[in-house]
Amino acid sequence: MEPEVIHATTVLCVRKDNAVAIAGDGQVTVGNTVMKHGAAKVRKMYGDKILVGFAGSAADGFALFSRFEGKLEERRGNLSRAAVELAKGWRTDRVLRRLEALLAVADREHSFIISGTGDVIEPDDGLIGIGSGGPYALAAARALVAHSDLDAKSIAAEAMRVAASICVYTNDHVSVEVL
Repeated sequence: MEPEVIHATTVLCVRKDNAVAIAGDGQVTVGNTVMKHGAAKVRKMYGDKILVGFAGSAADGFALFSRFEGKLEERRGNLSRAAVELAKGWRTDRVLRRLEALLAVADREHSFIISGTGDVIEPDDGLIGIGSGGPYALAAARALVAHSDLDAKSIAAEAMRVAASICVYTNDHVSVEVL
């Protein structure tokens, strides 16, 4: 018998008008059952100067939060270098390689997606959507950035509500962190 797949998904990063926000829904799903509605998938790190969110397995996401926080400390808050170091270690470490999650990270200047395959991707438009509801949230955020006067926090929250109305693995218990 195969183990149940755990979904802990949908994180959105929005950059607009000198502000950056990362939003995450609270749903954790095991198989076909919602196990938790209010999981905390986004947080501030390094003296509240870095935003981090995960999508994927909840346990794996929290393990990556801890690893990334260590890399930030080693690199004195340099987001780019910490992201590259985490990705290198994630790809080559036998234990870390098995982790099933993605990270969205941001500071005042940069936003990155970090994956276990060694990818560190900076989006062209400052918008990131990861997890099963990520594409829906990303599409909604792009429309809101282009056609509204909302700030980054409001766009992130509203785009997450759109994703929650479409994706069964995303709920409307949204938390948002802003720099």
